[in-house]
Amino acid sequence: MFTVGVGAAILPDYEGSDDYRIIPAGAIRAKYHGVSITTNGPYLYADLIPKHGKVSVDAGPVVGLRFDDRHGSDDQVVTLLPKRNTAIEAGAFAGLSFRGVFEPYDTIAVHVDVLHDVANAHKSTIVSPNVSFSTPVSRKTYVSLTTAADFAGNGYADYYFGVTPQDSLRTGGVLPVYNPSGGLKDLKASLLVNQSITGDLLGGFSIFGLGQYSHLLGDFKRSPIVSDRGSAGQWVGALGLAYTW
Repeated sequence: MFTVGVGAAILPDYEGSDDYRIIPAGAIRAKYHGVSITTNGPYLYADLIPKHGKVSVDAGPVVGLRFDDRHGSDDQVVTLLPKRNTAIEAGAFAGLSFRGVFEPYDTIAVHVDVLHDVANAHKSTIVSPNVSFSTPVSRKTYVSLTTAADFAGNGYADYYFGVTPQDSLRTGGVLPVYNPSGGLKDLKASLLVNQSITGDLLGGFSIFGLGQYSHLLGDFKRSPIVSDRGSAGQWVGALGLAYTW
């Protein structure tokens, strides 16, 4: 089975911003000889373990890109800060899936993702435990609810949320010097809905929609680019058309 989707997404200008922009969006989901490949935003997951029975192990590699170029922001103060390079994050995920918990076709999955920047951008590690519940409501409607937390290292906190003395001078002192520490970065919840418009969930065209809310915490929330210039609450939305065969 193979699904490809294209559409548009709305997301913050940068992590912690209260300004939003619209960008093209795409998604892929495939299963071949027991190997499952899925995308989650700019990240690609490959589950290499075939599934048998109601309880199965999930594990495989993850690779993705983290775009956070603050120069595209509508905030004229934040755009004075140095440009942030694109991070290439690589790692793995592992966990368990439980099928048929409430009805024959639902799935509860408990995973942990571990990613590290290999492109010398933030040079840090992100650990993301997450829990998802997925089920077809009918042969034409599929829903998935996911909750997650992100723990980021000191390098990540400094790179995206810190303000050096030079940075403060760039902004004319509007942004004070700030040296954050890593830790629990945010909590988030998302809902995905896929509705078939021809055929059913096993084939044909469908419309998909995604909504996600996340909330920055700790030193990440207290950064001047968040507390003074942005917002700790972050929304992401996407809408598009998909085809499955």
